[in-house]
Amino acid sequence: MALEMVSDCRPLYERVGSEIVSLIDGGTYRVGERLPSIRQLSAKLNVSINTVMQAYAVLEDRRVIHARPQSGYYVCPKVPEITGEPVASNQRFRATAVTFSDLCQLVIRNMMNPELLPLASAIPNPQHLPVDKLSRIMAAELRRFGPQSISYFMPPGSERLRTQIAKRSLIYGVGVRPDEVLVTSGCVEAVQLALHATCKPGDTIAVESPFYFNFLQLIAEMGLKALEIPSTPKEGISIEALSYAIEHNKVSACLVIPNFSNPLGTLMPDERKRELVQLLSRHEIPLIEDDIYGDLCFTDQRPVAAKAFDHKGLVIYCSSFSKTLAPGYRVGWAIGGRYQTEMERLKMMSNLATASPTQLAIAEFLANGGYDHHLRAIRRVYAKNLSQMTDAIVRHFPEGTRMTRPGGSFMLWVEMPEVIDSVQLFHRALERGISITPGSIFSLSGKYRNYMRVSTAFWDDKAERGIETLGALVKEMLQPL
Repeated sequence: MALEMVSDCRPLYERVGSEIVSLIDGGTYRVGERLPSIRQLSAKLNVSINTVMQAYAVLEDRRVIHARPQSGYYVCPKVPEITGEPVASNQRFRATAVTFSDLCQLVIRNMMNPELLPLASAIPNPQHLPVDKLSRIMAAELRRFGPQSISYFMPPGSERLRTQIAKRSLIYGVGVRPDEVLVTSGCVEAVQLALHATCKPGDTIAVESPFYFNFLQLIAEMGLKALEIPSTPKEGISIEALSYAIEHNKVSACLVIPNFSNPLGTLMPDERKRELVQLLSRHEIPLIEDDIYGDLCFTDQRPVAAKAFDHKGLVIYCSSFSKTLAPGYRVGWAIGGRYQTEMERLKMMSNLATASPTQLAIAEFLANGGYDHHLRAIRRVYAKNLSQMTDAIVRHFPEGTRMTRPGGSFMLWVEMPEVIDSVQLFHRALERGISITPGSIFSLSGKYRNYMRVSTAFWDDKAERGIETLGALVKEMLQPL
């Protein structure tokens, strides 16, 4: 066996893993076949045993291979995958007035119901968050800063926190000064301020489809219209369809999640991010980028932001620490480009300032708390969780079920047989103590009724039994009356 190690900036174990995946995809190793032992592969590639062990561990987490005790590593069966159909660039697009959804409100309320298995929850598992460390840091910072800790950090927010955020922005290709960062109360507020800064009631916002339902509700609250642009699990929003839509509609802004989108989990290729930014730039249309999941990639190479390709200040970058550190701290931020001053003004008018104690605690954690070490740990957990849930769905759901294969975050988009109504499944699952998110609320056009989004953040034996129960319910729904 001869592997060509392509030189790039990734860690060596990731390059080894990629080469193994290439051999599997190319048919050199088929489903069920045994791979070379760790020692054999180490010798053939002239890399350390530890490097091969790391590569195999990552591939095992991603359900590409699996270990058999005292036997070795074998190729896993392929998961039925949603790939997405090519999108016609000239299909008709019409902006839709958004209305509030009672179903959305019910889904959100159920996310925090401790009596339910939280497969609907797009929130991190507190067991994997540095709760004790953050609590100690918070207490120490309150003593350290005294009166300042209970005073307002007026917009743009704590300078120390903004400095730490500016330093980290280099990782995803965005070099900014601290005064170009605005601290917000979570990512939702950052997006809300961006929409207010770029749009007025009645304007049209281009969004991905399917798209995060809470943002659709936010668009409704602001009296805006949504223009749904098809998106695929491999490439994200269709640039060709968006271009055609812009030519035939007055679009005031575009709102996307390029890194591990919600709900598809798409990691938009860098070249497509560049094309997206360039397309919108030609038309002077602002891009509002939500990058809340970017830090939860399953590799050590954090994906770049679309903002990295912005040369005109038209991309408003929004993120927060809600998915990685502390959702209840409500610490987010925006890099507003040419809209920064207006967003700071709007922030003052809406709630004056983000809570000071949480800003102090997050700033200290970023400076001295080992944020990158923490990220490496939870990335591994979520990669393994997603792999285990995928495997459980393959075993318990009926033939014809397909899934996405996200490379980050903790959500899975599941396509069930066409006759299944996920809203009915949602209500039947509630009766069994399980919460899911029905696919239809991720669109305004009635699509995705046979889809659902499930969270892998809380994976354990109880969640495994919940997936088994859901699979049984779906099979029941397939039976003729």
